[in-house]
Amino acid sequence: MNWDQIEGNWKQLKGKLREQYGELTDDEIEKAKGNDEQLAGLLQSKYGKTKEEAHRELDRLFP
Repeated sequence: MNWDQIEGNWKQLKGKLREQYGELTDDEIEKAKGNDEQLAGLLQSKYGKTKEEAHRELDRLFP
């Protein structure tokens, strides 16, 4: 799934994020609205991941 599709299906897909990354708040997830750079930044700040790790995990979560 490409990031344009993810942004378009955001309401359905944000549940996957909640399941995988419980430390992210609903407000943080909603603010990101499927933007891959914002989501990667959240994973970096909350989970101490590198930018590359965060993007890989997001790509696996949203194939």
